[in-house]
This record gives sequence, structure tokens and C-alpha cells, in this order.
Amino acid sequence: MRELKQTQLTYFTPQAPSRKQLLQQRTRTDTPLIRLRDGEVVLYKRSGTAAWHCRYRLKEHGWIRRSTRTANAEIATQQACEWYDEARYRLRAGLAPEVKRFRDAALLTLQDMRRDVAAGTGKRVYVDYCRAIEQYFIPFFGNTYLANITHADVEEFEAWRNQQLGRVPATSTLLTYAAAWARINAVAVQRGWMSPMTPVPRLTVSNGKRAQSRPAFSQEEVGKIRAFMKTWCTGDGKGKTAELRVLLRDYVELLLHTGMRHGTEAMRVEWRHCEWYMDTAGTRYLRLWVSGKTGERWLIAKHECVAVLKRLAARDGACAAMSLDQVLAARLATRIFRYRDGTQPYHFNKTFERLLGDAGLLENANGQRRTLYSLRHTYATQELRMGTDIHTVAKQMGTSVLMLERFYSKLTATSAASKLA
Repeated sequence: MRELKQTQLTYFTPQAPSRKQLLQQRTRTDTPLIRLRDGEVVLYKRSGTAAWHCRYRLKEHGWIRRSTRTANAEIATQQACEWYDEARYRLRAGLAPEVKRFRDAALLTLQDMRRDVAAGTGKRVYVDYCRAIEQYFIPFFGNTYLANITHADVEEFEAWRNQQLGRVPATSTLLTYAAAWARINAVAVQRGWMSPMTPVPRLTVSNGKRAQSRPAFSQEEVGKIRAFMKTWCTGDGKGKTAELRVLLRDYVELLLHTGMRHGTEAMRVEWRHCEWYMDTAGTRYLRLWVSGKTGERWLIAKHECVAVLKRLAARDGACAAMSLDQVLAARLATRIFRYRDGTQPYHFNKTFERLLGDAGLLENANGQRRTLYSLRHTYATQELRMGTDIHTVAKQMGTSVLMLERFYSKLTATSAASKLA
């Protein structure tokens, strides 16, 4: 394709003020700074406040800022010097220079993760981390000082958490809690609220309930879902609610036709990640480039997936006037699952649950609830039943043969019955 030269325009974008500049802007100009201990301790007043604030500098930790909560300069001077002396003593003793409660580090961790998610750089699992922090960690440890948390406290927490859950968590859930716990402690160390030499008690990750494979859909149920979605997605709803239903239909079919992971992989697919692949026999296939928790890979979509991309392109303002071949050749760096205004749904979980409830397929015959992950399980089940080699299925799905054998060992033996009998 011939590339068109574009005129490069240079725009002046004012830089955002630095943290130091913001601090200087908030500092009152009518009150002089009070410098103590050879300038290592500074007293100042912020604009609009009567109380003195202080900042003191510590080696390897930089400036630490606190409010003295008093307008009396003499009392503020004494308080600032005491904090400075105590912080230096704690550093020499191998302790954190500041004493903070668990809630302080937890709230800051939540703020950092939610900022990353809003910017599109955060991982989908951050949502699970935030839920664990808000529902379990803060209610239990919130008022406890970081340096005072012991192994006995962690054991008591785990017993309380399991009681709140009403069950023993699965190993994967325990790993989620442990990862969220580690992030909070890392933030505390980074902020100087906890010494890196302080031993941190760890959460248990090895005594969880063994994970069970999620219930799949039978071939008949898959047909029922696809037929039901055709009318369901054009039913009740206005605005983005109606758009979400239409998008869900394409999202479900893409998962069924590729076996990719929902969320981490499917939501990141862009038009430039979709292309035609021609084999040596001249047959054309649709393949997609995905990036997930196991890295990046190409996967081959079933031929039915072509219709899905055509529907998505027809509703995309940048692609509506082009054929699918032209869309794929343009290699647009925009995601395929997005609203007409260009924004993207955060997830399809609740809408998919509503779809299954309306279709009468939310639970299987054993009462197990189905989720979007059940579509990936369905793909694996159908491929193995059709006799697709387990190594090929593992590469396509971005998982290990060991993992497939763990959950589908009975199925793989059954699918090879004609060879084994």
C-alpha cells in the first residue's frame, strides 16, 4: 500500500508542574522558611493554612513531609526536630523512618492500581487485587501499624477470611491474595514506611482447595446460545446498554471460535492484530495476534470468525466504508471491541451472566454456574473431542500440555477410543 506523506506539525504543549513546583506554589510567600539542623529540617506554611508544615531529609529516603498541626512556631520547631531525630535513630536501628498504619499503604496501593487501570496500562487482575484489599485486608489490618504485623496476625486473618468466605479458597484465589499483599508491602517499603530489612509475614498459598474445571457448554447449548443472541442483542436497552449487547454477541462468538482468554487477551485485540494467512496449498485462514499472561502468540480462528469481524467492522466508523480485506490491510491501531464513540467496555461479565439467565443456561445440570471462561473451556473440550492433537490445542490456547492433561485427561482418553480399543 502506498504511504501518503503527512506534514509534520509541531505543537507547544505546556509541561505539567513538578511536585516541587506545586509545593512552592502552595507555600505562603508572606511567611519566611525556618531552616533547622543545617537546612536538613525546614518549616514552612502552605497557602490557606495557619499550621506549620515541616520537611526533613534522610539519606536514601529523600524529603519526608509532615504537618505539625500547630500555628505556634516554637512548638512546631520542637516537634520537627524530634521527628527528625527519631527518624535518624530508627534508620540506624534498621527500622523504617516513619511509623504508618496498614491502611495508609493499602489506600495508596489501591490508588496506584486504579490509576494504571484507567490509563490502560494496568492488568485485569488488578481488579481482583483491589477487591481483596478493600473487602478483607483493610477491614482486618487497617488500624494496625505496618511494623507490628506478625505471623500470628496473618494466621488469625486467614481464619477470619475463610469464615467470611464460607469456604476454603482455591489455590488460584490464595495466589491472588498473596500478590495483593506483596504489592502493599512493596509500596510501604518504597515510601519508607517499612524497612526492607524487616521480615514480612507471608500469606499461605499451598493449602487452597484444588481448582475444578469450569462447566462447559455442549454442542447443542452452543447452538442455542448463538441462535438466542441474534434476537436478544437487539432487544431492550438504549444507548451504550444496547451497544453492549450487540458487542457481546461478537465477543462470545470470537471466544468460541478461537479459544483465547476473555479479558486479558480478547479485549486487547486491535485491527492490526488480525490478518490473512495462506498455507502452502493456497488455503486462506484468519489468524490473530494476542498477548496474555503467557506471552504473545499467533492463533488460527475458525472460518465462522470472519463473519464476526465483518459485523464489527461495519459498526466501526473508521472501517464502515471498507471491505474486510481493506480493513485488515489498513492495519488500524484501534481495538475491535469498542463503542461507537471509540471507548471500550470495561468487561462483559455481568452482561454475559444476564444473557445466560435469559437463555436458561446460567447453570449446568449439576448446578455449576457458567462464566465467560466457560467458553474457553468449551473450545478446549470440542477440539479434543474432534481429535485435535493436545500439543496443537496447547499452542493455540497459550497454555501447557500439563495443564490440559490435568483438566482433560479423561476426555483425551475418550476421544482416542477408536485408537485404543
